[in-house]
Amino acid sequence: MMLSRESSASTHPFWYVQVLGAFCINVLHVGPNTHNRSPQYMEVLWVRWFGVVPQYCWGFREGRLPKIGFVPNSPAAFGFLDPSLVIRACHLIPAFADHRTNDLLRHGPSAARLPGEVDDWASFYVNIFANRDMFCHFAGIGVGHQ
Repeated sequence: MMLSRESSASTHPFWYVQVLGAFCINVLHVGPNTHNRSPQYMEVLWVRWFGVVPQYCWGFREGRLPKIGFVPNSPAAFGFLDPSLVIRACHLIPAFADHRTNDLLRHGPSAARLPGEVDDWASFYVNIFANRDMFCHFAGIGVGHQ
């Protein structure tokens, strides 16, 4: 879970990913604007992105948890992320009523799935009541949670 970089009033406050791997790499930048020609140490997370389910209303007034699902298979479905952008882990609950699907990623084994899984849950609920800190992030109360 990380802060959303979108700024409109109607956007979800957080972005979500499934971490597939954590890597420590040495990067050598070789381009016309290179300032340092020695390898640079870098930590990255290999992630599969979630998106907010469109047209789904959630919140304290609605009495519903936020609902997210994997981004469909495209170049934007996977990526690398700076670990310093991650706020915390979060607890996701499969939306059992939405069932499992092959529409988001091809059927069969994948590096994006646990061993033995061949499809994905269509969507998940974000458990905002997993602990006090998670609740404060969503309610906007407490020091550092605004």
